[in-house]
Amino acid sequence: MKITCAKDQLNHAVQTVQKAVAAKATLPILAGIYLSAQNNKLELQATDYEIGISCAIDAQVDIPGQIVLSGRYFQELVKRLPGETVEIASSTEDRTIKITAGTSQFNLLSLPAEEFPILKPLFDKSDNNNTLIIKDNLLRDLIKRTVFACATEESRPIFTGALLESTETDVRMIATNTHRLALKKSILEKSSDNSNPLKIVIPSKVLNELARLLSSELPVDVNICWEKNRVAFRFENVYLESRIIEGQYPDYNRVIPPQFGTVASINTALFMDAVERVSLMAKDGEYNVIKFQFNADEVIITSNNPDIGKAYETVPIVTEGTEITIAFNAKYVTDILKNIGATELHFSLNTPLSPASIKPVNDDNYTYIITPVRTS
Repeated sequence: MKITCAKDQLNHAVQTVQKAVAAKATLPILAGIYLSAQNNKLELQATDYEIGISCAIDAQVDIPGQIVLSGRYFQELVKRLPGETVEIASSTEDRTIKITAGTSQFNLLSLPAEEFPILKPLFDKSDNNNTLIIKDNLLRDLIKRTVFACATEESRPIFTGALLESTETDVRMIATNTHRLALKKSILEKSSDNSNPLKIVIPSKVLNELARLLSSELPVDVNICWEKNRVAFRFENVYLESRIIEGQYPDYNRVIPPQFGTVASINTALFMDAVERVSLMAKDGEYNVIKFQFNADEVIITSNNPDIGKAYETVPIVTEGTEITIAFNAKYVTDILKNIGATELHFSLNTPLSPASIKPVNDDNYTYIITPVRTS
């Protein structure tokens, strides 16, 4: 193999696929990045069997071929190379790969390319009609506003991912750890004519990586394709594939209260600042608990940690309904306030032991449900 390509494009492609390189590879080949050169294109691939990513760039291909290089060393080398172009050439005599840029020249040992588990795009299957198109900015927003609510413990794997589902008119993402739930909807620009609605659970690690890659300045289409145990996303020159978490995701609609007896309108920035200050005194305490006393025109926020001290804050609000005192895990409240993306919010409640709702004012497409903490 012998190719020449732009260094910046090569570095971007390496950075794109490197998150799929296995950190603790059970098979040595999974610690590598696969390079395939043909038809004036250079395609890079990496996979750890949970997530697979490929990225294609333009290249001058003098000799087509395939090689696998150590992901760790290739990544570190490429981002430090001088000049504007890079030449990569394999030897016909041994496994040595020569990488040349400007006055720099390096020789890396390659891994057997025939051992690499090459990604086979789901889109290439002629019998697969499970497809959906969504703009990248909408998909990125779905992920950002929900994935933080996923569980981090592996005891119940289904909750370590987020549910992505579609209807004829919208697509939505739901995440929960059973103590809180985030739901975000986006209206589809084109109605889906797919007879098989999308309903799959994707690992949060994969979704976070996907959101990182969805960074175009102008909205672009993301093609989604899925089958029984895999889902794929294709946009611009990137293809990302993930396993689907198996299991039955619970009916999230049953968690959302149909109505509330108390609704408080609050300025998000003022509320978040006060909650963060009060939560400082709750840290290291049991459950990281802070209390909220919702009155007619203010909410009193307090915490009491015998080992640290006490905190007391008030924030002006407008409340409709009965006054109520309730306690929550401070982190669960601050997480939503950081991601709500609205200047004003509605904090809706029923009883001190019933799930509450936090959502932007005048936006029914985003809902956050939080379970209170029982206090003495």
